[in-house]
Amino acid sequence: MPDTRRDDENVGRRPTAKTGADPVAPPTDEYHSELLPHTVENRASALPESLSIPLGVADAPRRSVTRTAAPARTGRDAAAARAPQAGTRSIEISVPVTRGDGAAEDPSAGRSEVRGAGVPESANMLTSDRLLAVNRQTRRPPRGGFNRLVYDATLHLVNLGDSARVIAHDEMTERIRKEFEGGTRFVPILTRKGGVGKTTVTTLLGMALADAREDRIMAVDANPDRGTLSERVSKQTRSTVRDVVTRAASIGNFTDFSALVSRDETRLDILASDTDPLLSEAFDEDDYNVVADLAARYYSMVLTDCGTGIVHSVMRATLQRADSVVIVSGGSVDEARLASETLTWLEANGYGGLVRNAIVALNTATQGTNLVKLEEIESHFRSRVREIVRIPYDPQLAAGSVVSFKDLRPITQLAARTLAALVVEGLPADRSR
Repeated sequence: MPDTRRDDENVGRRPTAKTGADPVAPPTDEYHSELLPHTVENRASALPESLSIPLGVADAPRRSVTRTAAPARTGRDAAAARAPQAGTRSIEISVPVTRGDGAAEDPSAGRSEVRGAGVPESANMLTSDRLLAVNRQTRRPPRGGFNRLVYDATLHLVNLGDSARVIAHDEMTERIRKEFEGGTRFVPILTRKGGVGKTTVTTLLGMALADAREDRIMAVDANPDRGTLSERVSKQTRSTVRDVVTRAASIGNFTDFSALVSRDETRLDILASDTDPLLSEAFDEDDYNVVADLAARYYSMVLTDCGTGIVHSVMRATLQRADSVVIVSGGSVDEARLASETLTWLEANGYGGLVRNAIVALNTATQGTNLVKLEEIESHFRSRVREIVRIPYDPQLAAGSVVSFKDLRPITQLAARTLAALVVEGLPADRSR
């Protein structure tokens, strides 16, 4: 009978080599390696160095990690593998490149990061068409005649940017758009002599302000001798300052007030004076304060076209509210003398601060303007006021009818905008200070 006891002891044991090794010795690591070839450590150790690829996260130190070669994917599996997954992080794969002399090149050389793609892209793929597309997306078309012509003629390849004139226009617009805090600003336009263009200057200043600013601008005709300010815009109502005074108690919102004014295409609101001279004499200091208090509720800036009666009670109420003044002078020596006397009167009556901060609008389109004397006239005013602006001749202004700001000559628009910028710069930004 065969010896079964010895066979039972050999069950589950690995046959030993013929070298005489102890058959009951414990299994070695080599034994486990042969029995478990599917482990990651064994497969990785069996790979050559040429197949080891270091992986690094962009915001962490580089670490070399060995990976087994993945099986090739085709069709939808390959497309799904290439698509970025939501919530995943971008990983940059660096593969060492060997030059002909055996030296290793920088793995990041020849690569450029494509913004938003999350993966590096070869610089060879950034063609001129793609670079041009990026330029078109980041730079807006230029403004200005010649620069825009070059931009269109080169099929949008050459962008010289905005012209110098457009840049200067934008800079002046920013000056006019100065923000205010602490209530409405009042700017009276006045002089002692009539016929020098006071109403014209009020119209130009108001239109330039309303055209550039986003808030509400209003011009009030406070001339007690039948003013003509409302005739410079298209009339939309027959209401006057007298109607505002009589209806003051019923005006509860801007809609009620706007029904009593005429609005220009630049969004300038004009409140007309009384057309009957007998009634206009009744418009006094108290009436002006009623109009000014209502206007302060809905407008950030109020211009007042004052009459020639500088000692009139309306003038006193106007100057008490004034934050700055504009003195209008003609181009003749006589007109300049009367304007200078207006400054002297203001200084003598306690308004020296307004004089030092005043702007003189020199209307060169009046009769008797002597171009030779303009420099002397400006030199005289420059020693007394803050700034001087020349208002040039314009056929539309000379007609004395409705004024269209966009149809004025460019030099006239520039003068009006310059006057507006200077006036705004002289106004207090915050009254609380």
